[in-house]
Amino acid sequence: MSSQTSGATSPLSSPITLAVLCYAIWGFAPLFYIPIHGFGAGSLEIIAHRSVWALLWAAGLVIGTKQLPEILAIVRQPKLLFWLLVSGLMVGINWGIFVWAVTNGHTIESSLGYYLNPLLNMAVGALFFKERLDGWGKTAIGAAVVGVLVQALALGHIPYVALSLAVSFAAYGVIRKQLPVNALPGLAVECVFLFIPGLIYLIWLQGSGGGHLFTAPTNFIWFILTGPITVLPLTLFSFVARRLPLSTMGFIQFIAPTISFSIGLAQGEPFTWLRGVSFLFIWGGAAVFAFGAWRRLRAVKVA
Repeated sequence: MSSQTSGATSPLSSPITLAVLCYAIWGFAPLFYIPIHGFGAGSLEIIAHRSVWALLWAAGLVIGTKQLPEILAIVRQPKLLFWLLVSGLMVGINWGIFVWAVTNGHTIESSLGYYLNPLLNMAVGALFFKERLDGWGKTAIGAAVVGVLVQALALGHIPYVALSLAVSFAAYGVIRKQLPVNALPGLAVECVFLFIPGLIYLIWLQGSGGGHLFTAPTNFIWFILTGPITVLPLTLFSFVARRLPLSTMGFIQFIAPTISFSIGLAQGEPFTWLRGVSFLFIWGGAAVFAFGAWRRLRAVKVA
């Protein structure tokens, strides 16, 4: 309740402002994980550190904001706990694919996944929640489908990285939007489910001599920072996902893949003319989606 009250009085804490901040952090995330990969850490090690440090940071924030009673309330609700397990698995899958992609030269393809995500949200809304899909929505989804097919031709295979990122995060967003749980306590519980396998893997890795946590003083700092880099945008996302329409969220979401796409280009990732054509269709679908969302919001305001 207090979060919503403060959001009404302060522009800096409004849901739209926080959504922009959330997606900007996600857009620049490759610039954080690529240096960690540069000193030898593999994707699994980075993901495991994210899982461990994310829980520690989330737990600290829960205690600091006096939301521990909400955690205890969640634990007493098996059904809610189960769905947070499912959402935790979805976000864990998304983390893994994203980290592997940006540390193995697939940042541009990862950006494609997040361009597709709001269009996939719209399709899911129409298929499973009986939301009306207007002409703008159908055109946007059609353009996205063509873009994915052209991307498959350009790559020589189905763009599984992009599709996996889009599906896993769409599933996460839909689940979290339906759950009656506040952002930070829900995230902390999700992190608990990811913490245990992450910690077991890191103990094994360090014991076998393959870990990079203590190989240099700065490595420890980099790994610790995977906590706030993970927790902050996810907390913001969970907060605004329950306060903004999916159409508005989808419009703002295009910030993240645009930044990531630019990073991939700057790093010299392959970008053939055929991939360019595929992105033209994706961008066209995104533009149609954004225009349709703007028209709907305008119609509501006029009414």
